[in-house]
Order: sequence, then C-alpha cells, then structure tokens
Amino acid sequence: MASFQLIRVKLSRTALLALAHFTYLLVGASIFRILEREAESNNRNHFQLEKLNFLVNYTCLDGQALEKFVQVILDAWEKGVNPSGNSTNPSNWDFFSSFFFAGTVVTTIGYGNLSPSTVSGQVFCVFYALCGIPLNLAFLKQLVKCLTVHLGRLERGMVSVVPHKQAVEALAVSLFLLTGSLLFLVIPPLLFSYVEGWTFGEGFYFAFITLSTIGFGDYVVGTDPDKEYISLYRSLAGIWIIFALAWLALVLNMGARIMEHLVVLTHPGFMKQEEEEDVSSRKLEGTQKI
Repeated sequence: MASFQLIRVKLSRTALLALAHFTYLLVGASIFRILEREAESNNRNHFQLEKLNFLVNYTCLDGQALEKFVQVILDAWEKGVNPSGNSTNPSNWDFFSSFFFAGTVVTTIGYGNLSPSTVSGQVFCVFYALCGIPLNLAFLKQLVKCLTVHLGRLERGMVSVVPHKQAVEALAVSLFLLTGSLLFLVIPPLLFSYVEGWTFGEGFYFAFITLSTIGFGDYVVGTDPDKEYISLYRSLAGIWIIFALAWLALVLNMGARIMEHLVVLTHPGFMKQEEEEDVSSRKLEGTQKI
C-alpha cells in the first residue's frame, strides 16, 4: 500500500512537471515561428534573387554550374573553411584554435562551425569526448562546490554583522549573482564586442548561448578572416567558458529550485504530497530492510 501511494505521488508530480515543460516548449515554438519565419522567407528570396542577378550578369555560367559552385562553398563552410578571403586565412587547427575546439567538445557546446574532417580525427573525437565529458562534469561539480562554500562563508560573515538571517541570505545571493554577472556576462561581452566588432547585444547573446551549452554557432569568437587576433585569444575564451559554466550551473540550480517552489505554490496540496512521499519513502525503506 505504501509503495502504491509513493508511485501515485511521483506520477502526479511527474505529470505536472511534464505538462509545464511541454507547454513551455509549445509556447516557445509558437513565438520563434512568429519572430523568425518572415525573416527566413525574406533571406531565402534575397538569396535566390542574387543568384538570378549573378546569372544575368555572367552569361557564361548556367544554373547548374552556379549550383555546383554554391555546393562547393557550402562544403567548405561545413569543413570549417571560410569561403571569403583567400588561402592566407588563419588556420582553424593551430594549437590555440585546437585548444578552443577541445573545450567545446568536453563542455558539449559544439558550435558546429568546425568539426574533424578526417576519419582518424572523427574516431579520436568520439573517444576524447567519452573520457573528456565526465572529466569536465567532475571538474565543474568541484568548482560549483567551491563556489557554494565561498557563498556560505559570505553568508556567515554577513550574519555575524547583521543578525537578520533571511535578509542576509538574500543579500549574499544578490551579491553573488551581481559579481558573477559582471565577471562572466557583462565584461566578456564588452571585450568580445570590441575585438569582434559586434554590438553588446550580440556579444551578450554569444556569451549566454555559449555558457548554457546551447551553442548555435551563429556567433563564434576568433573566426573573422579580416581580423588579426592575438594567439592566446581563443584559448582565453576557452578558459572563460570553463569557469563561467560553473557559475552559471550554480545559478541554474538556484533557478530550478525556484521553479520547484513555484510549482508547490501554484498546486494546492503539492506540499502535502511531498510530505506523504517522504513518509512513504521512509516506510518503504524500512520494509525493504526488514
């Protein structure tokens, strides 16, 4: 009976979270469709018009030859070769760029603008990721623990000065979020904007899409063939990613807990269900031990 009740409570909680999750996805899909579909259509029409104008101006080419050339450009782009510029463009596989790529593999960001093209490189990438991703997760977990310890010390230090514990906790978390935001989400985008020629909004977008490991690949640092970058630039960006990921992971964990509290507040009786679940779990554990 206790195990049945535990399963019922878990299913209720799972169903509620699943409903919220898929509703959020449906809302996001609808909004993205509204915002982006017209722009995509305009871009597609513009590209087709430019191809037609190219054929009109260069009558020595036919449509098939142009399509073949476009395919060559696409293949080059997929293999990490920027079609613009010339053969003197910086290599994507020098040491510092390779270091940056290795970081995107183990952090599972995977921008998609660069990938191994040789069979040996692809095989190595698979085994490198198999070992590197768990290692990266362990390292990030340790960094999160260190950040949590420092946050706890900050709270205890402030409590010794101000006796109001809840107010101090809120202030300490606010300071933690503010400091981390400046170090990882404000200052780096400013630097990226300056070096890459992006707007601050584009730099901020790149930073968040990178640190959340979404990694669309529409913006990537150090890939403009018309710019000269210092050799350490992409490596420093890779180091920034590692430490900022730990900070953002802690922030997202806080966000997850807030979401759980919101679910409790918006679902009458949910707290009671959780209490029943705890009681049922303890009873079930006691029964299993016997």
